Amino acid sequence: MIAGPEDAMQQSAETVDLAGLVADLNNLLRLKTTVIGMKLFARAEDMEAIPKIRRPNAVHTTDQIVSMASRLGWTVGITGDDLVGAQCRAVIGLAPQDEKWLAGENYVGVWHGTAEDARKRQEALDVVPFGRYQALAVSPLASGRLNPPDICLVYATPGQMIILINGLQYTGYKKFEWGVVGETACADSWGRALKSGEPSLSLPCYAERRYGGVPDEEMLMALKPHHLAKAIEGMTALAKNGLRYPIPPYGIQSDVRAGMGVSYAKK
Repeated sequence: MIAGPEDAMQQSAETVDLAGLVADLNNLLRLKTTVIGMKLFARAEDMEAIPKIRRPNAVHTTDQIVSMASRLGWTVGITGDDLVGAQCRAVIGLAPQDEKWLAGENYVGVWHGTAEDARKRQEALDVVPFGRYQALAVSPLASGRLNPPDICLVYATPGQMIILINGLQYTGYKKFEWGVVGETACADSWGRALKSGEPSLSLPCYAERRYGGVPDEEMLMALKPHHLAKAIEGMTALAKNGLRYPIPPYGIQSDVRAGMGVSYAKK
């Protein structure tokens, strides 16, 4: 669940070597997109106090704001007034998830064939509860300007992403089960991770790709800094076992026994 004020105060006193995490992650996965942090603020003044913060001078989607950090390397802060509509605001808790929002009327005949379908999709979204926060900031994780961030955002290809997931599962194994809401897939990633505190994988949606510039080949993982550290520790152990990225193709017509003896043999 989302941390309360006492948890936030405790976390603020604990700094993390974010630059070190990013260096290790890039060494293991060879990511091409900047790993970023995201943080919610109970007061807009605290967001505005972040060093080198940029404030929008136009109306944007949250997807665009996130990509200003991940694609351009900017540190950007927003309030609900900077976002285009209730959908973007509600996912991050900057607008109410009221009856009008739940009805999803704007999506009928666009993304869904009936009002019932639109409402079901709205009800399925993982969102931050309204009323606790006034602002949000995103920044390259290695900059340390959000230390600690609430969550980290990692854009990666499917091949990179499965190794990251394998790293999370190396110790303390658990089966991950994620959903796909379709449009507004940011609720599957940062919405779910902010709400639940759990690693959250998504297939970026039309809006994220059209307005946020997310390329076809990328997926998105949102996770807390300690989960990222756990994944890196697991991936490091896997790499020592010869299980690392990039995954070299073995050959679909080759005798598999020699390869299996190398990849799956006990080290």
